Amino acid sequence: MVHTEKSTQRQTESERVRETALPGAFLIGKMCSVMDFSIAPITQGEIPSLLEMILELARFERLEHEVEATIESLQNSLCGPQASACALLAQHGDEPAGYALYFFTFCSFAGRRGLWLDDLYVRPRFRKQGLGRALIQEVASVGARHDCARFEWIALGWNENALNFYRLIGAQVLDDWVLLRMNSDGMKRLAGTSANHKR
Repeated sequence: MVHTEKSTQRQTESERVRETALPGAFLIGKMCSVMDFSIAPITQGEIPSLLEMILELARFERLEHEVEATIESLQNSLCGPQASACALLAQHGDEPAGYALYFFTFCSFAGRRGLWLDDLYVRPRFRKQGLGRALIQEVASVGARHDCARFEWIALGWNENALNFYRLIGAQVLDDWVLLRMNSDGMKRLAGTSANHKR
């Protein structure tokens, strides 16, 4: 079974995080098979465990060289007074088992906000227990409560296991769309070009 809180102390910490995080972090427990897990909004003290799992995910995706996140940057982004994203931490006992990281977007065609799932990760020893589905269901419930028009995320084309799982839960693969990205340096160069044109 997936529990939402493990103790009174954890509930107090989670309430404090909810006060500074994006709206929608309240959870409804979901069922997992075989093992017992808890899922709750991450607290500031759990950020080091989150960073460790982010690095694990990056290694799996062969993108470890792209990780710039630090404990401080994650604390500011997830638990700070101007938090820009939310993270759910799954635990088995006291051991971090996985996480989901999400934030709100906006859809002009729908005229209301959407929800973006940035990361979904379950550590290898906890896979095939229903935890990945439970995590994504918790994020989906946030979107449903806030009447989000879309729930979106990306997956690597070679990760067939992930793609099959996402199709199984009802996601559509948008083959007609191409993801475009500009890193921080490119963005600053573009911004500088724009500023120069205004002079």
